[in-house]
Amino acid sequence: MRAVLINSFGDPADVVHLGEAQIPEPGAGELRIKLLKSPIHNHDLAIIRGIYGYKPALPAIPGSEALGVVDALGAGVRGFSVGQKVAVPAGARMWAEFFTTPANTTVPVPPTIPDDIACQLLAMPLNSYLLFEELDTKPGDWIIQTASNGAVGRVVVQLAKSRKVNVISLVRRDDGIAEMSALGAEHVLSTQSDSWVTRVSEITGGAPIKGAIDSVSGPIALPLASVLAPGGLFLSFGAMSQKPIVLDPGKLIFGGITVRGFWGAKWIERASSADKLRVLGEVIRLVQDGTIKLGVEAEYDLAKVKEAVARSDQSGRAGKVLLTAAA
Repeated sequence: MRAVLINSFGDPADVVHLGEAQIPEPGAGELRIKLLKSPIHNHDLAIIRGIYGYKPALPAIPGSEALGVVDALGAGVRGFSVGQKVAVPAGARMWAEFFTTPANTTVPVPPTIPDDIACQLLAMPLNSYLLFEELDTKPGDWIIQTASNGAVGRVVVQLAKSRKVNVISLVRRDDGIAEMSALGAEHVLSTQSDSWVTRVSEITGGAPIKGAIDSVSGPIALPLASVLAPGGLFLSFGAMSQKPIVLDPGKLIFGGITVRGFWGAKWIERASSADKLRVLGEVIRLVQDGTIKLGVEAEYDLAKVKEAVARSDQSGRAGKVLLTAAA
């Protein structure tokens, strides 16, 4: 079968290439999936660079979320049938014509959801939904987030509106303000301006900011934590800057803020079946009723993976870049 491979870690456009691999056989409790579409996430690029929470053994096939069709069932699998369309929100080795995955992390896709949406239905929307649960937000609360024009940031803005939660969206460049405003974000600030911290208190009118969602890390963490209310929660969700978090110990000691990491894959590992069904069902409902809107920037066949990862690595995209196995 055709498969995207990496033989070393590094810049995605340099190290990814189209190759061949053996079609995998599903083990007990697994499904073999024929790939339809797979989104390229920031964490996929981080894995390829070798800077994520784990490093796959090389050579490796990247890809962590996909839409596909059940091609074969492993021993003991119940509730699925060959030819059924399914989404896989968290896994590995998906940028190939076929991949295997545990049946218990696979979600049947309602026929009313288009493929472009179904392929990115769960990972980023799921993480965004869970971030609100981590922050325990209530109507009227204020939160703040970095990387607001990323996939998760966009969904956070949409969910905040539906929950009547106020969110301040930070972007790294001035032209990102208009981009986010067009998406319906009400309070957008560019960190290119040295006055953004002062503007935060003006926007909130002095109301406490309950939580921060940081996907950038590095020096931005220092002023971000400074605007948190005493006892606030600083959620470290990503590290786009590839730099360590910088914090003022005074905010920890005297402000009593809590700093905690969040990784959706860990939630999937530890959550009960009932919790998974509840949250996944709610995310699907929010997509179906239009509360969460997911965009696509471009679509590439596996053979053009170098172009695809380069496009995905660019800022200012209007949606996800997708890989397909159409050929």
